[in-house]
Amino acid sequence: MPSKEDGASDKEKILELFLKVGLDERTAKNTIANNKVTANLTAVIHEAAVTDGCSRNVGNLLYTVATKFPANALVHRPVLTQYIVSSKIKIPAQLDAALSFFANTGPENFKTSEFEEACGVGVEVLEEEIKQSVNEVFEENKSAILEQRYKTNVGDLFAHLRKRHPWADPKIVKASIDTKLRELLGERTAEDDVKVPKKKKEKPAKVEEKAIAVSTPEQPAEEILNPYAIFPQPEENFKVHTSVFFSDGSILRCCNSRELLEKHLSVTGGKVLTRFPPEPNGYLHIGHAKAMFIDFGLAKERGGGCYLRYDDTNPEAEKKEYIDHIQEIVSWMGWEPYKITYTSDYFQDLYDLAVELIRRGHAYVDHQTGDEIKEYREKKMNSPWRDRPIEESLKLFEDMRRGLIEEGKATLRMKQDMQSDNFNMYDLIAYRIKFTPHPHAGDKWCIYPSYDYAHCIVDSLENITHSLCTLEFETRRASYYWLLHSLGLYQPYVWEYSRLNVSNTVMSKRKLNRLVTENWVDGWDDPRLMTLAGLRRRGVTSTAINTFVRGIGITRSDCSMIHLSRLEYHIREELNKTAPRTMVVLDPVKVVITNWKDDLIKECEARKWPDSEAESYKVPFSNGLYIERSDFRLKDSKDYFGLAPGKSALLRYACPIKCVDAKDVVLAEDNETVLEIRVEYDPEKKTKPKGVLHWVAEPSPGVDPLKVEVRLFDRLFNSENPAELEDWLSDLNGKSKVVIPNAFAVPTLGKGVGVGDKFQFERLGYFVVDKDSTPEKLVFNRTVTLRDSYKSGK
Repeated sequence: MPSKEDGASDKEKILELFLKVGLDERTAKNTIANNKVTANLTAVIHEAAVTDGCSRNVGNLLYTVATKFPANALVHRPVLTQYIVSSKIKIPAQLDAALSFFANTGPENFKTSEFEEACGVGVEVLEEEIKQSVNEVFEENKSAILEQRYKTNVGDLFAHLRKRHPWADPKIVKASIDTKLRELLGERTAEDDVKVPKKKKEKPAKVEEKAIAVSTPEQPAEEILNPYAIFPQPEENFKVHTSVFFSDGSILRCCNSRELLEKHLSVTGGKVLTRFPPEPNGYLHIGHAKAMFIDFGLAKERGGGCYLRYDDTNPEAEKKEYIDHIQEIVSWMGWEPYKITYTSDYFQDLYDLAVELIRRGHAYVDHQTGDEIKEYREKKMNSPWRDRPIEESLKLFEDMRRGLIEEGKATLRMKQDMQSDNFNMYDLIAYRIKFTPHPHAGDKWCIYPSYDYAHCIVDSLENITHSLCTLEFETRRASYYWLLHSLGLYQPYVWEYSRLNVSNTVMSKRKLNRLVTENWVDGWDDPRLMTLAGLRRRGVTSTAINTFVRGIGITRSDCSMIHLSRLEYHIREELNKTAPRTMVVLDPVKVVITNWKDDLIKECEARKWPDSEAESYKVPFSNGLYIERSDFRLKDSKDYFGLAPGKSALLRYACPIKCVDAKDVVLAEDNETVLEIRVEYDPEKKTKPKGVLHWVAEPSPGVDPLKVEVRLFDRLFNSENPAELEDWLSDLNGKSKVVIPNAFAVPTLGKGVGVGDKFQFERLGYFVVDKDSTPEKLVFNRTVTLRDSYKSGK
C-alpha cells in the first residue's frame, strides 16, 4: 500500500508538470485538489507531448481542453492537442469552435478540411485589417462612444469585431480598441473614473441540483502519448514477425531465436539502430522528409543511431551528384547520421551469402528472358531451370561473376513459391548481369544484387533493429523474412507507414525525372517542385518542413492526400517570425507629389518587424515615387481602399496622399493605361485614409529605384492529384512561374544581401534571394503569399 510520503511526492511531480505548461501556482494547486481535472490535464499534457514544458498560451489552451472537451468525442482529443501545440489553433475563439465541432461530431470520423474551416486554421488576420475594422466600428458607434466615453462597454465593441474577424488575435484587437479610444477621447478624466452604481439583481430561487453521472475519461493510448511508443524495444525482438503461407499448406513463422537475438544485442549493446536508405538516382523530395523524421527521429528518441545508407544496387541510374546531394540535404534537414554506408560496401558479403543460398537449395541460375519471366509469373509456372542441380547453379553463378555469360542471358533467382498468393514470392531475382562500372565500387563487379535480395541482408548485417518503410513494401515482408530465415540471419523488426502525398504535385522519381530531363522545369531544384532542394531554393526552411511532417504524424492510413495549404501554413508561421519586412513594388506606376519640392529628399523610418521599433531601416522619400498599379483605380467603389480620383490613401511609414481629380491622371494613347498619377500630400497628416499602400521612391530626382527580378511561383499542377491522370503533363499550370524582370525595391535591399536571405515584401508575401542573383541585379523567389489564396477543396 503506498505511503503518505509517496502520495505527497506524486502531487509534487504533478504540480511541477502543471507549472511547466504555464499554469500559475494558485491555479495548479487548485487543479490538483480536483482528481478528475488532474487526471484529464495530465492525460492532455502527455497527448500533446509537452511534458518538458510549453508556452503559457499553449498551456492555457490545453487546460481548457482538459476541462471542457466533450466526453462523447474523447477519441479525437489527441488530434486537437496537436493542433494546439503546432499553433494551428492558437486563440480561444478557435478552440471554442473546435470544442463545438467535436461535440457535434462525437466519436464519428470527420473531414480534416471541414474541421480546419470551422476553426479558422490557416486564416491570418493582418493587423492592418484589424485596425481598419476598428475604425469602421468606431465610426458606426461614434455618437454612443462620445457620450459614454470610457464607460463604453468594450465587450460590445469586441463582439462587433468578432463578427467581422472571428479568428483575429484578441490581444491585437484589444490594443487597437484601446489606441482608438485614446485617439478619439483623449486622456481619461476624473469623471471617467467615477463608477456607476450597479443595480442589484434578484437572486433566483434555489433549484435542487441533481447528481450528474460523469464518465471516467478514457485512458489515452500509449502511441498517442509518444508516436514512437508503437515500436518494440530491441530486446523484445524474439516474437513472430510474420507468417509466410506456402501453396503446399505449410506455414513459416519467422522470428529470431534467443541465440540470434542475444548475439545481436551483444553487438549493439541494446541500442536502437535504424537506417534511412535512399537510392542515389535522383533528388530527395518531401516524402523523404517524412522517412527521415521516422528513421532518424526514432533513433534519436531512443538514444540510438540511424545509418544513412545509399541503396546503390543499380549502377546505371546512380550518379555522384545524387550521392553528394543526399548527404548534404540530410544535414540541412537537421539530421546527423550514425554512420554513412553503401549497399555496395557489402557486395562481397552479399555474393558469399548468395553462394550459400544456392548451396542450401534456395536459389538457382535461370536463363529465361524478362518477358518469359513475366509470362511464367502470370501463369504461376515454374521456370524450366528451377530444379537444376545445385553444383550446376554454383558453377554458372561463378561464370556470371567472372563475366563469362552475356548480359541478359542469366539471372540468379530465389527459389520461393511460384504458386503463392503473394506475387512477391514468385522466385524474385537476386542477381543480374550488368557490364557497367559502379560509381562507388568501381569496375570490380559485373553482377549486381537486386533490392529484394540486398535490402534485408544489409539490414541484418548492420544489426538494424527497426526497418521502417512505406506501405507499398508491405507485401514484401514475406520475401524479406523468408530470405533471412533461409540464411539463418538475424531478423530486424519491420513496420510500414503511409506515404506522404501532397496535392498539386507529383512525387514519383520517374515522373520527377521526366519533368527535369524534358525541361518542363528548371532542374531538380526548381522552386515549383516538392524536392527538398526545390523547397529550399523557394525559401522554405527545414524547420517548417519538419513541423509539417510532425503534424501529420506516423500513420498507416494509406491513400491520404495532404493539401498543400497545410504545408504553406507552417511556412508562413516560421517566416512570420524570422523574415524582416521590406518594400518592393512589382508592377510600378509613377506617382508625382505636386506640393513637394522637386529636389527635396527626406528619409522615412520603416520597421523591419511589426512589433519592434528598435530595428528599423531608412527609405528615401521624394516627389517621385512608385506604387502598385493595382493600388490605383480611375473609378472608386465602397469596398476599395486604394487610391482613386478624389480619394486619399496612406503611404506606409510616410504620409497621406490624395489624387484630387481625374485630370491629375496621365493616360496613354489608349485612354486606359495609366502612365502617371499626380497627387498632393498632407503635411499635417490630418487625413485618416483607410487604405495603406507600400511604395518605393526615386532615390534622387529622375533616377529609377533599385531594380530587382522577382519570380512568382505557384502550384505546378492544376489538379490536386495529377498522378491519377493518364496525360498528367497536360495538367501543368501554365502560370506556375511568372517572371517580373524589373520590379522596384528600396535601396537597403541591395546592400549586404546574400543568397538564401528571406524577407517579407509588405502586402505581397515572403520572398528569398535566389542563386541566380548577380552583383548587378538581385533575383527573388516568392516562397508563399501572405495568406492562402486557395480555398480547401478547390
